[in-house]
Amino acid sequence: MAKINDYYQKKQLIEKLVDELSKLEEDQSLKDELAFEAKVKSLMSDHSKDPRDVLQILSVIDPSLSISAQPGIAQTRTKRPIKVYTNPHTNEVVETRGGNHKTLNEWRKQWGKNEVQSWSE
Repeated sequence: MAKINDYYQKKQLIEKLVDELSKLEEDQSLKDELAFEAKVKSLMSDHSKDPRDVLQILSVIDPSLSISAQPGIAQTRTKRPIKVYTNPHTNEVVETRGGNHKTLNEWRKQWGKNEVQSWSE
């Protein structure tokens, strides 16, 4: 009997939601917002822009809308450039984005930090 009770509860819930949805669809303010949304999407499509681009443009007008002010939106940092070090003693090449590289640290211990830095291209 538990399944039939669950069935009728869900059916009543669906009927209630359908009734609420039909009332919302009759609301003029919702119609206006949906029309505005359609126009914005059309404009974005015409200009090949995505919501992030629009938000960036709007943040110039109103800085409180900036992406950094939005919670839940992760900010991406630009990657460091790749540095290439060539050891003139062994002709070994190391490519790294940071300075904490195992081989570079060994070279620094052996030949000194300034010497190894001079091997950077």
